[in-house]
Amino acid sequence: MKKLPLFLLPFIPFWGMSQTKNFIDQAHIETTAKVDTLVSPDRIYLNITISEKDTKGKISLEELENNMNTKLKSLGIATDKQLVLKDLSSNFQKYFLRQQEIQKSKNYTLIVYNAIMAGKVMMALEQINISNISVEKTEYANMESLLLTLKSRAIKKASMQALAMTKPLNQSFGKALYISDNSNVMSPYNNRMLAIPMKASKNSSESDSMAPIDIEFEKISVETEVRVVFKLD
Repeated sequence: MKKLPLFLLPFIPFWGMSQTKNFIDQAHIETTAKVDTLVSPDRIYLNITISEKDTKGKISLEELENNMNTKLKSLGIATDKQLVLKDLSSNFQKYFLRQQEIQKSKNYTLIVYNAIMAGKVMMALEQINISNISVEKTEYANMESLLLTLKSRAIKKASMQALAMTKPLNQSFGKALYISDNSNVMSPYNNRMLAIPMKASKNSSESDSMAPIDIEFEKISVETEVRVVFKLD
């Protein structure tokens, strides 16, 4: 093994000790604080599949697509901004094996901003033979700002806890020596089939007069936990 010059050896222990020295070497108090909240989603991603198979080939994919676009626009939806094509598929295998007509399908993602509109979309599309709709995911648009607010609240809570623990000892705490945080966002939806309850109009029992009831999607749970180490004065 190659030997180090003797004049370097005395400096190795000192360097190693300085690198491992941290807040544990100081009198300190450690506290953990958690804060959480629930927020209503304001971005609801609907997965919509249109297929010629659903109409037994009686309506072409192009006609279904145009009908869907017209219906969504009639609800005030900006399809050029809120509707995105995900994929296009054709059943070529079935065609080659059984010599049947190719049945095409398309898959879209539609963004709406509340549960009422999601219900309106479902009912409007059912009227034109499009019923394969599921909730892809839900989001809260200002999540980043909310997380920063929760982190700030958690830090304040940690400071209050440190005060509550040191005051009975007639001690005080100083600056923070170490801070870490962990956030968790739990959205309850993941490719869940959409089934918005509906109520009938007072004047008619026709399905066209049905309207979605005033409901909300399950709220998103947001949680932040911080660990803070304060110096003991």
